[in-house]
Amino acid sequence: MTTTGSGADPEDQMWWQKPFRMFQTNIREIDAGLDVERVLDRIIDYGANTWLLSVGGIVSNYPTKLSHQSPNPWLADRPSGDLIGDATAAARRRGVRVLARMDFSKVARRIAMEHPEWLFVGPDGRHQVYQGLTSVCPSGGYYQEKVFEVLDEVLSRYEIDGFFFNWMSFNEIDYDKAYRGVCHCVSCRTGYAEEFDGAELPVGPESPGYAQWRDYTSAVIDDLLARVRAFIAERRPQAPLIMGVTADMVFHEANNAIGRELWPALTQERVSLARSYRPHVPVLVNSVAFVDMPYRLVSEDPRHFAQYLLQAMATGAIPSTYIMGVPDEFDYASLRAGAEVTRFHRDHEEVYHDLVPSARTGLVCPPSGRHGESLSGSQDATDEFRGWWQALSADHVPFDALDLRRLGEIAQSGGLERYRLLILPDLGPLDEDVASALDQWVERGGRLLGTGSSGFASGTSQLASSPAASRLAVLDTPETTWSSVVLTDPDDRSTALPILGALHVTTLREGAQRFGAVLSRAPYGPPEKCYGHLPLQTPAGAVVQHGAGQGAAMFWTPGRAHRHLGLSAIGEEMTRQVRSLLGGERDVETDLPAQVEVIMGRSRAGLVLHLNNVSGRRHQGYSDPITIPAGRRLRVLSDVQTLRALRAGVELERDDAGFFILPEISDFEVLVGQ
Repeated sequence: MTTTGSGADPEDQMWWQKPFRMFQTNIREIDAGLDVERVLDRIIDYGANTWLLSVGGIVSNYPTKLSHQSPNPWLADRPSGDLIGDATAAARRRGVRVLARMDFSKVARRIAMEHPEWLFVGPDGRHQVYQGLTSVCPSGGYYQEKVFEVLDEVLSRYEIDGFFFNWMSFNEIDYDKAYRGVCHCVSCRTGYAEEFDGAELPVGPESPGYAQWRDYTSAVIDDLLARVRAFIAERRPQAPLIMGVTADMVFHEANNAIGRELWPALTQERVSLARSYRPHVPVLVNSVAFVDMPYRLVSEDPRHFAQYLLQAMATGAIPSTYIMGVPDEFDYASLRAGAEVTRFHRDHEEVYHDLVPSARTGLVCPPSGRHGESLSGSQDATDEFRGWWQALSADHVPFDALDLRRLGEIAQSGGLERYRLLILPDLGPLDEDVASALDQWVERGGRLLGTGSSGFASGTSQLASSPAASRLAVLDTPETTWSSVVLTDPDDRSTALPILGALHVTTLREGAQRFGAVLSRAPYGPPEKCYGHLPLQTPAGAVVQHGAGQGAAMFWTPGRAHRHLGLSAIGEEMTRQVRSLLGGERDVETDLPAQVEVIMGRSRAGLVLHLNNVSGRRHQGYSDPITIPAGRRLRVLSDVQTLRALRAGVELERDDAGFFILPEISDFEVLVGQ
């Protein structure tokens, strides 16, 4: 690997926009005497070529001269007294890049006592103290000023190839997972009052103005990150900043946690949201090899861990592995599965060069946190989104996840134009500019499908492309009475499906074609009184022509019903509407079982299809998948003449109907088309 000094050529300065593989050793103070050559042996054998190493912040693993930093006392175990100097020199000799992990979220007791103005202050006036460390606030002088002194010291001494900032946030929750409230330090009170005409800070999520405060803190961190990014770029242009969606590289940590319900597609979802917003900005998925921080000695299940890396790789992200301590000390069983995926990425690096999403169906995601949790206070929209995710995946409809909060920017940049179909799953009112952009996109030939509350504001449809003119009522499903939707299949046989959630009673625009019929409610019991369920004039859904495109709506929440009940008939009705809107322009046709996901992208190598076998999926994890025998078939809309299966190492043959004949699929296969 070429040394990237100030005189490096421009292409090498952008090394992080090419495929690479990272390995993080999240070292403890006592690990400062680690054998850098042995660690590099393990990293290289694993298939990685980049090392994320703790450099400074809470503990400095180099001999810092700054009074507001805390040198690691175990540096005395090294003859040089400088772990970072030894690591960067050895890594440079062996062609491995070093990224610096910085954690400025806390300071030692001495520093906290000298600078109380830097510290987090809860609504109760208390600081956050844990293991002798005190949390600081991003609004205060430590983050706003002293961080730059640390970066300057590190950059002046070492050839660091990039930076990652850990836990850069307004710490409402401490390490014990106790809620500590909104920070009320002097900097926060002053800044918030200046921004909002003297307004007082909220206390927590139940306080008026909490959402406004979250927006304010996001702006504070975005501004700070922009300054950090500019500072680093001026001194070392080839060193990216790895952080949020507006940094040089987006960071996602794929992890498990005790008590958190598993959403199996979370890694793919997070990467897809970032790549559909900025397709050419790299995303790094740091996959945790252990179960949870309190159980950091316990290996993650190997199949579960492999899924983090497989989903990252399939969506064009950088696969990365994260362990506690140093290799060899904890024998994580998950690493053997992780090495298999990481080495595949290494051996087929050309396939992942400039790999970007290329599906022509987009599924819009409601505002959610980094673990996919709802930020709106209601789980309903998240359930509707995930139900659609499951239905599309099972029917092998390749799709991207699009962030509702970024939809206006995506539209403004022309990013909607590659989509044939967009799905709006129970998203509620839309921003005016988003509604207008969607209408214009449909008018140019797009297909739009909304469900539930999407695009309704004050009883009026915001979308001229929607078949709904207005909303007359919203009928929630109570516990004691139930409603059904009667949907007609292509053979005119009626199938009754349950409404779970809300039915939106609407008037239709002129020319809208209704589909399905709603049945009236009936008593829950006793059985002698369980009659009713008569067809009403209320439509279950409708479709209308709008310019060169079509707008469709399902006036109930089929995704939510599918997510909670798992009825295949609901998923089939959902994808029947999708197929109807796509017409004959499906990206993929295949007879693969529903448990094999198809993820589509394009890279310098051509069309790239990842076939991810998730047949081993369980409620909270994974077991070994069932091997899919050779002989299944797949056809793609793209004009490809050949498909090569990389794991099987064969060119695929085609039958008379133009379908490629697939090889045996164990856990995954990757197809590359020309």
